[in-house]
Amino acid sequence: MTGVAERNDFGAVLRAWRERLTPSAVGLVPHGRRRSPGLLREEVAQLAGVSADYVKRLEQGRGRPSASVLDALSRALRLSRDEYEYLCVLAGHAAGGAGFVPRQLGPGARRLLDRLGDLPVCVCDAAWTVIDWNLSWTAMGCSATEVALGRDRNMVWRFFVAPAPGVPPGNSTRTPERMRRFREQVVADLRAASLRYPADRELASMVADLAARSADFRALWETARPGRYYDDRVTIHHPVVGDFTVDCDILAIHDGDLRAVVFTPEPGSRDAQRLALARTALAMSPHHDGS
Repeated sequence: MTGVAERNDFGAVLRAWRERLTPSAVGLVPHGRRRSPGLLREEVAQLAGVSADYVKRLEQGRGRPSASVLDALSRALRLSRDEYEYLCVLAGHAAGGAGFVPRQLGPGARRLLDRLGDLPVCVCDAAWTVIDWNLSWTAMGCSATEVALGRDRNMVWRFFVAPAPGVPPGNSTRTPERMRRFREQVVADLRAASLRYPADRELASMVADLAARSADFRALWETARPGRYYDDRVTIHHPVVGDFTVDCDILAIHDGDLRAVVFTPEPGSRDAQRLALARTALAMSPHHDGS
């Protein structure tokens, strides 16, 4: 099979999987007249953080997506692990497997996001790259998660290296002691992941760049010891409703070696009220379309 044929196969599959998915399945509200019930290119582009013209060119076989864009497209299209690996092959990338960090949500992780709709939840892979989140997470004003690509979506990278220009900084803070402890935990977790996935070149490259750019990271990497996650609290600085504080829990999802970051306010507290107001503010926003 020629390279052109492979790219055309990729485009045909991409279009077929786009058209099989309805807007309601991904939390979008359909607008205007539609010639088919499936997602529009513009909707896939919005979910994946790319342009609609780029999606069009991919479907026409004019271009080859990078690994990070491929990951974003697979999340937007809600692909299964097998489908994601098939798309990797069609795009000319090595499919994930032994030695590579899994970067897809399984059905268990998807149900967790859907069922904990009132609580802010994001899901990270074993390297602490955010791969999906729910509407309550969006309501907190974590816009950096939604606009960032590549390493700027990785929590460890953002803890130790400033985000790229155009990517807003995080809007949450911890006390110095809690931040120190949380950094120790995620670096230890990242080091354990590097041992589990020795063939993942992106993970190895990110670790090397972190070590080169951050003395704090190097020190923690050299002394990292695996351990459990401790209680944690985070203050969210919301641009509309003001500050509120939530407990932060890390849940391990064994299917896919994922981590779910779950924020919970104290029931009946002012913090819970402000989180509810943040969700209301998101729903009333003129830019909100349910995504």
